[in-house]
Order: sequence, then C-alpha cells, then structure tokens
Amino acid sequence: MISATIVALGDSTTAGTPGFQSPIEVPPDGAGNVESQYAYWLMRARSQWRVLNHGVNGERSDQIRLRFERDVLSLPVDLVVVIAGVNDIYQDRPVEHVERELAAIFDRAASRQPRLPIVAGSILPFNGATAEQNHRMIAVNQWIQNYANRYPHIEFCDTRAAVAHPEDPNCLVSSPDGLHPSPEGYRLMAIALEPVIRRALARIRMPDL
Repeated sequence: MISATIVALGDSTTAGTPGFQSPIEVPPDGAGNVESQYAYWLMRARSQWRVLNHGVNGERSDQIRLRFERDVLSLPVDLVVVIAGVNDIYQDRPVEHVERELAAIFDRAASRQPRLPIVAGSILPFNGATAEQNHRMIAVNQWIQNYANRYPHIEFCDTRAAVAHPEDPNCLVSSPDGLHPSPEGYRLMAIALEPVIRRALARIRMPDL
C-alpha cells in the first residue's frame, strides 16, 4: 500500500546520469540501470513510498523552476525533494542566481494549500571543480541550510556530504565519469535522504511511515 507520493525534482543528479535517464527524459518509464538513481534506492528502503524521478540532465535552477507547476504541483504529491544548482555553477552563474531561483521554488511550494513539504538537498560535488566553483557551491549549500532552518515546511539534507570522498569532500567518493555519482553514490544519497523525508512526512501526520 502506498502511504506517500514523493517527487524527486532536479537535474542530472536526480535523473541518475550517466547510468539512467529519467521518465521525464525517456517516457514513460525511463531507460538504463534503475540502480543509478536515488529514487530507486528510496523505494527499496521504503516500499510504501512512491518516488517519481523528475530529474532532467543539464538543467539549471531556473529551468527546474519553470517546470515546477507541471512536474510537481499538478500531481497528488505529499512531498518534493529538490536538488538543484550544480549546472548554474558549472555555467558560471552567480550564487545569487541560484538562491533566487531556489527561493522561488520554495515559496511556490509554501503557497500551495495545504503547504507542500520540501526536502532541500545540497549541491553535489564534481571532480575537477575549480576552487572558485567549490566556493560558490558551498556558499549556496550554506544558504539552503540557513533557509531551511527558518521555514518549518523545509528540511535540509546534506546530500553533498553523503557522496563526498572521505579524503576530499570536494570530490565524489564513487563516479563513472567524474561528474555524477555511481549507483553506489546514488544509494548513499538515498541513505541520507530517507530519515529526513521520514521526519518531514511525520510532520504532516502521514500514517504507516
């Protein structure tokens, strides 16, 4: 029995690149290795959750915001996980650009009645990022955490830390291409996200969680 429907919204690190293409990218079911997406591992951990993979490879935060209505609010969804911003940084967008777009997403979720809970993940590292790129990613991630601390409908999850190499937090612990997690990395994302999602759902008194 499905007790919660969750939308995973984001870019390539939500879609499951490079091993998997999401159902948004390849309708209706996606294509590739299903283990290369954190949505799969969340449903393995919690069979009563339905997790919809709505990631799109290469998208910036503004592009993700533009499809928020279609891919999240038009659906009977209980919670959304948002991880966005790495492509903005990669394309030399400023920190303020990402913060503005994420704030718009968070505010739109808050305007729904009833208010839609959000789990906001931090931007994942990628191997070979410059010191300046890492500085901007860390700045955005700190902003996300601070924003979540101010609003009760948002929970922060440090997905960056979950996939970071123990000897170099600015690199992925396991990656087939240096840019995205391996299936094991996506599993680690799910391990970090699962208790945060459970806590957020408990706040709206979902049964059987």
